Amino acid sequence: QVQLVESGGGLVQTGGSLRLSCVASGRTLGSFFMAWFRQAPGKEREVVASISRNGGSTYYPTSVKGRFTISRDNARNTLYLQMNNLTPEDTAVYYCAAKESGGPTYNAERFPYWGQGTQATVSS
Repeated sequence: QVQLVESGGGLVQTGGSLRLSCVASGRTLGSFFMAWFRQAPGKEREVVASISRNGGSTYYPTSVKGRFTISRDNARNTLYLQMNNLTPEDTAVYYCAAKESGGPTYNAERFPYWGQGTQATVSS
């Protein structure tokens, strides 16, 4: 079991930035393939970034590529998401998720471990 706790959400204006953190406990973060998802009201949960266990490989969907950066510090058991040039369309609850077995995936159903989420709101 691993417990995940996100922080760093808040209210920013269009064009602003937020840095989300996800601290893991109970297990070593380096054992897990990690991802950030978001869910806006009335919409399905979608992946916004993923990162391999050693941090050497990342993935971003087109909607956030060039604006979001995922990183991890396995020694600190912490996952990060730097979000720049935010727009109102980025408003959502952001979740970190962990997956220990199998290869990379962006399917939320394949991730057994989730944080409680942190709200990011971008005003126009």
